[in-house]
Amino acid sequence: MKRVLITGMSGTGKSAVIRELVTQGYQAHDLDTPEWSEWIDADPSDTLTPSHGKDWVWREDRVRALLSASGDGTLFISGCAENMGQFYPLIDTVILLSAPVRTLMERLPARPIGNYGHTAEQRRKVEGLVSTIEPLLRESADYEIDTRKPIHATVEEVLRLVS
Repeated sequence: MKRVLITGMSGTGKSAVIRELVTQGYQAHDLDTPEWSEWIDADPSDTLTPSHGKDWVWREDRVRALLSASGDGTLFISGCAENMGQFYPLIDTVILLSAPVRTLMERLPARPIGNYGHTAEQRRKVEGLVSTIEPLLRESADYEIDTRKPIHATVEEVLRLVS
């Protein structure tokens, strides 16, 4: 089985891409959900965490089991977490989704209440993290897709890149 990680900052369209892949019949999982990830306590002085004194990490046992399973076809996962780098040896292709900060700031308030990035404080945090975290994601990515286009076009590009 080929394993593809779709990553990027909040608001780039990771979850929307995964939903569309599922609709098209692909095995795809959004790891930025409580089923696959959790908040942990972090050093309050760490400015690279998504929330003051809290960090978002993948549930290692669950994600490792998912990525270690055998099968045919392609497994798509999406997310962005502090500990995701330890899973890179189990991932065949990393695709970074990106968009200008202005686009992210337009998208995030439209998220449902309770989703990360909906509050003004969280959007300020995302805006600040784009300049520090996104370059690190770019270094690890095999490909980058600008997601200013419609979601179906982004999904088509993802599928083209992994075929």
